[in-house]
Amino acid sequence: MHLVVAPDKFRGTATAAEVADRIRTTATALGWTCTAIPLADGGEGTLDAFGGGNRSSAVTGPLGERVDAAWRFAGGTAVIEMATASGLALVGGHAYNDPMAATSRGTGELIWQAARAGARRIVVAVGGSACTDGGLGAIEVIEGLAPFGTGGNAHLVVAVDVWTTFDRAAEVYGPQKGATPEQVGQLKDRLDSLKRLYEQSYAVDLSQVQGSGAAGGLAGALAALGGEIVGGFDLVSAESGLPDAIAGADLVITGEGRLDHTSLQGKVVGGVLALASAASVPCAVIAGQVDAGVEVPARVVSLVDTYGYKCSWEETLACTDDATRRVISLSV
Repeated sequence: MHLVVAPDKFRGTATAAEVADRIRTTATALGWTCTAIPLADGGEGTLDAFGGGNRSSAVTGPLGERVDAAWRFAGGTAVIEMATASGLALVGGHAYNDPMAATSRGTGELIWQAARAGARRIVVAVGGSACTDGGLGAIEVIEGLAPFGTGGNAHLVVAVDVWTTFDRAAEVYGPQKGATPEQVGQLKDRLDSLKRLYEQSYAVDLSQVQGSGAAGGLAGALAALGGEIVGGFDLVSAESGLPDAIAGADLVITGEGRLDHTSLQGKVVGGVLALASAASVPCAVIAGQVDAGVEVPARVVSLVDTYGYKCSWEETLACTDDATRRVISLSV
């Protein structure tokens, strides 16, 4: 029997690679062969899914401090994870963020570094950002590189995990980044002004571009410069060979830290379930916790419900090990 394990990260407790490796080890001990493919959907973990960073640059952090941001350059392709340069985690979360001052400049500096290194393809994973600056910080750094795309300096690929448009980014994501209701209104005014500026400068109406609101509008700014917005899961799964791997499996196990109503909307779990269904391969989900009312067309093991809150958070991989044994025992 052959297992494909293809999880996302369990945010705050285990990386996708750690989860995949633990499930693979358990399955192998039970006599299964196993292919482990850690995944991401355009947020944190995307860099690791491409093989991890092999370069590091000192860039402007989200609140102006200097940070060392890892990125990858190999075979003409650069991979940049916005969270390493302009991420909310870098400031300690939304409670410590300044949503009005947070900038995407550091991500722009990484794109500039990648272009200077000779990258022909630049992948920017934009999840996990601290900023709602409409990409202005990044644009100020990289505008001289435009246009991207056909005839440009490089093919710029913007990997997103949400499809909100530029004009709605402040109201949808501002509160998650620490913005008060009053600040959300101010951020919306800022984005409205930038939308008009980008339309005048680049002839692109970002209110009509799906995904342009990702990363507080950075995705839209990069699209205005000729970047291509794509689903992060689709990009990573294709790069990793996941569809072919699933086609040859007897069972697939995916998972993430929190299974909620967005999990089936372009995220890793929903994407893996769809691929498994298309290949007529049974799939199971191991999740840290499962929100009430979420309906998943697969066997689901909730670590919190099965092992308790404390154990699932403090001993995530041990719980995952036992959950894997449960899933496999029901699949033989």
